Amino acid sequence: MKKFFTLFMFLLALSLSQEVKADNFLNQVSPKHEIRAVWLTTIGGIDWPHSYNETSQKAELCRILDDLQRAGINLVFLQSRVRGTTIYPSALEPWDGCITGHPGKAPNYDPLKFAIDECHKRGMQLHAWVVTIPIGKWQKLGCATLRKKHPKMVIKIGEDGYMNPERPETADYLVSCCREIVRNYDVDGIHLDYIRYPETWKGKPNKDIARANITRIVREIRKDINIYKPWLMFSCSPIGKHDDLTRYSSNGWNARKRVFQDAQQWLKDGLMDAVFPMMYFRDNNFFPFALDWKERSYGRIVVPGLGIYFLDPREGKWEAIDVERQMNMIRENGLGHCFFRSKFLTDNCKGIYDFTRGFNSTPSLIPPMWWKSSKKPSSPLWLEVENDSLLRWAKADGDIVYNVYASKEFPVDVNKASNLVKTRFTSNNILIDRRTSLNYAVTVQDRYGMESEPVQLSASRVKKDVEEKGKAAVTMVSNEFILPIKPSTIDADFIIIETLQGAAVKVVSYKKNKISVSDLPEGMYQWRTLGRKGRNHRMGFFTIDRRHRI
Repeated sequence: MKKFFTLFMFLLALSLSQEVKADNFLNQVSPKHEIRAVWLTTIGGIDWPHSYNETSQKAELCRILDDLQRAGINLVFLQSRVRGTTIYPSALEPWDGCITGHPGKAPNYDPLKFAIDECHKRGMQLHAWVVTIPIGKWQKLGCATLRKKHPKMVIKIGEDGYMNPERPETADYLVSCCREIVRNYDVDGIHLDYIRYPETWKGKPNKDIARANITRIVREIRKDINIYKPWLMFSCSPIGKHDDLTRYSSNGWNARKRVFQDAQQWLKDGLMDAVFPMMYFRDNNFFPFALDWKERSYGRIVVPGLGIYFLDPREGKWEAIDVERQMNMIRENGLGHCFFRSKFLTDNCKGIYDFTRGFNSTPSLIPPMWWKSSKKPSSPLWLEVENDSLLRWAKADGDIVYNVYASKEFPVDVNKASNLVKTRFTSNNILIDRRTSLNYAVTVQDRYGMESEPVQLSASRVKKDVEEKGKAAVTMVSNEFILPIKPSTIDADFIIIETLQGAAVKVVSYKKNKISVSDLPEGMYQWRTLGRKGRNHRMGFFTIDRRHRI
């Protein structure tokens, strides 16, 4: 406890000092695993889209994602359910007007699918951001449609409609909304927004019952997600202050007591994989509460949401140093960062984009969800350089991606973020510049974020293999390897087929002139002879490439 208090007082003093320079912290080691996220808002097209033309929308989104990628962002929350409306074809709810300019009118493409594909091309995750309880103005299409279908499930507060968290059918309906996304789209996560009571709720409900009502919705959605895709990250964005602290008050605005959102208990009970608390505060309204989230993360993922919109003079009076200190503090404490909103980052408000590019100077992977699966996937069987410029490796089975590492040192240290050159890559080859004489390593990563042991390839081995393959290489276009006539001068009773790293994958008798290789995956192999006296000779290389099979 004394250690915690000392750390807290140091961080608090750091946050309040006007003389601290954020640049002093740029030399800290960038972590290999860290969530760097943004909320990309579609309501009213305030982040995207700014046009109702399909071509323009696609081009704009690609520019945004390119900018985010350059800033090191590895996770995008795309607002998919807006206000009882969607940006994807839904059997449950109408189209939001942000896509075509006309609520209820469908575009000629699927914006959610397009965004998922474009994020994955860039090695970024996309999580469907689902606004839960609010359904917009009472007379607007989303609210009007829902209350017509389910009148008992909708309540009116002021001019707005809300789903009633006290009705059991509300949980069932929100489960259906999330299920539709999970079953139809290759999203990496489901992110619940406004999963709480409205702060303007009429009356004073029993707090324990109210918290149980919200928790029931969370539990039911999680249970349904796990049936279809257990590897999805399930998260939410709670109020930034969970509750009052011993020394610091939430001033009446907190998740647990004010809006009955028991997010820290959800982490403890395993109902949430991650939380992204909306910590749009400064100084002692931020730092002690960020530490509180960390101390009560229960091994799950906590990523503070940063209110960079206050950097815009029209929104607030923050300076760049306010956000920079927050980013330094949360990284030192092993937490990621999430920006609200995307546009304020890419617009470089008060230099925040420039700072973030330097801050995230090396790539980073999403932390693995070890509590869901602790099994590592298998490593690629082989790794090679083809034609002196194409790094290739064996395709792995299953729903996986690849991470590529490079270093002047061998073996390549895959624990260093600075060695990452490609993350969440879907292809099994990549162009390289061999003039740099780098060593390479490739790992397989599954949908839980678990990573295999690396397969390594040294620069010297590449040079040697390229020279030898030029002399003795055979390309297989079928499932049979035709052997050359056995030289009479070689003591060779057996044929050993090996990966390029020397691992034997098949041993057969050298009595026939052909060997079946239908049981081997595509890739490059070397083959040796083995005699009665134990002597072996490397005879050459061959490639199994079934794409060219006639």
